[in-house]
Amino acid sequence: MREKELATALLAASEAGKHILSAYRDLDPMQNAPADLTTETDKQSQEIILKILRDAFPEDSLCAEENTPTLALGPKGSKRTWVVDPIDGTRGFAMKNGEFSVMVALLENGQVTVGVVLEPASGKTTYAARGQGCKLAQLGASETVCLVGKASALKTSTLVQSHAKPGAVSKAEQAFQPEKILQVYSAGLKLAMVARGEADLYANNYLGFHDWDICAGHILVEEAGGLVTTFDGTPISYGGVGFKQTRGMLASNLLVHTEALEKTQGLLG
Repeated sequence: MREKELATALLAASEAGKHILSAYRDLDPMQNAPADLTTETDKQSQEIILKILRDAFPEDSLCAEENTPTLALGPKGSKRTWVVDPIDGTRGFAMKNGEFSVMVALLENGQVTVGVVLEPASGKTTYAARGQGCKLAQLGASETVCLVGKASALKTSTLVQSHAKPGAVSKAEQAFQPEKILQVYSAGLKLAMVARGEADLYANNYLGFHDWDICAGHILVEEAGGLVTTFDGTPISYGGVGFKQTRGMLASNLLVHTEALEKTQGLLG
């Protein structure tokens, strides 16, 4: 039932989260942090995660955002691959607004079977294993089961998206015309918010985002009762050239998915 895999993913994310939080507390905020920022904390966090995963599962392949020593040691071509984003939402980390996450996922034959999204600043960990539902663990609170929201139409839905420039209207807002909009950095946070029912819809319309940007959050949404597809309604495929995703990603509470797909034309890019 993948108990060891889930426990190891939770441990790896937790240990990395402790390291990140220590650095975060001493950080001087960078108000205009670039979207492609990489910090030493990213690399250190990734090494913590990969070493734990490699010690527990030495035969599994590793896929991660940063080029670090342990990544190069992992075997290639395994049917099981761990996919890691050590700090998703590095801009939120650098700006010190709390909007970043640690993401650890397991792919088996191309399907996500374990996913963990840890939010160091808030102490929330949203996690799932295939067929076992999605759960939220939070410091000082009982563990809860996550279920997607109940909005049945875009006009009553809540869209979660990245921060738009002041006064600007995003392509997603224009396309979907939701009732409410939430804005946060980190794809992991956005997907976790859909899984927890805090938002009904999230569209990643960037050209060429990567497997590690969505892999862990993908299973959270599905195990909470939602749906994740490309903009053309087909299943997400992992392990492509350069681990890039080029067809967009739509995550929803399932109820608004068909209506939302009809609005995705021209949204990519």
